[in-house]
Amino acid sequence: MLTKHFVNMINLRRIAASAVAIAMGSFMMVSCVQEETTPDNQIPDDVVAAIQSAGLSTDDLVVKTEDVNPFDGVDASEKVFYAEGDIRFTMDDIEHMAHDVDGEVLDMPNGEQYRTNNLVSVSGSTRTISVVGYTGSGFALTSRMRTGLQWAINNYNRENLRLRFTLSFAASTNADIVVYNNGAAGGGGSAGFPSGGNPNKFVQINAGTQSFSNNVNEHVIGHEIGHSIGFRHTDYFNRSISCGSGGNEGSGGFGAIHIPGTPTTNVNGNTSLMLACFNNGVDGEFTSSDVTALNFLY
Repeated sequence: MLTKHFVNMINLRRIAASAVAIAMGSFMMVSCVQEETTPDNQIPDDVVAAIQSAGLSTDDLVVKTEDVNPFDGVDASEKVFYAEGDIRFTMDDIEHMAHDVDGEVLDMPNGEQYRTNNLVSVSGSTRTISVVGYTGSGFALTSRMRTGLQWAINNYNRENLRLRFTLSFAASTNADIVVYNNGAAGGGGSAGFPSGGNPNKFVQINAGTQSFSNNVNEHVIGHEIGHSIGFRHTDYFNRSISCGSGGNEGSGGFGAIHIPGTPTTNVNGNTSLMLACFNNGVDGEFTSSDVTALNFLY
């Protein structure tokens, strides 16, 4: 089971300087990659081994220093590692990724639709997940981000899942999920996986996402919420399907959990909200296989 700090970064960067020509026209492809690195920092061998044991590639492993909590006003930082450009580990994750809070050894994540072992628990017929679109100073969502968040929440609720989402806009972090503007350049965002039966709490949206359409904002935020409730990339097994390059994200000896009823191959790279990369022509809506996956899990 993943620890509560295991965060899957979806920092979808541009992979072409100009539009990429595809079947019906030219689109800008945006990929899940963390741009900032600190190459002068050495990555310990035990960190590399631990991340490999989680079934992830370490070919492009990088290290950064980030704020522990951007909302608490405390000047505290920590070292974090990015595997495959979009999956985030703290040192605490490295030390505890194979254990729960009681120290019991658990299954590691296996995780087109694929999911992690960690899902949001639902007791009874439904569970309400509160979502805040953050409006406070320094981290406020832009107008398009707010629209995209509202549309994304509408999409989830339209499916009448056992998870029901409520949305408010406030300068508060008192919610199950908080969506905020992290001020970073470029389009995209980041999110984490569920832990302890709860969704990932913090969803970051890059400031550059404002320059894209409402539909792209809807897509990015819906994608991040998807990770927050346990979805991995649809093209987990071959990133070149949506990104134009890259291969298997790495399943190691733990494999990946395929969601029954969904395809095991992608033909045209436009079959899911959860693809690793997006273009500026996305509409932010669920595909039929997304709906199948959502209804199977929730």
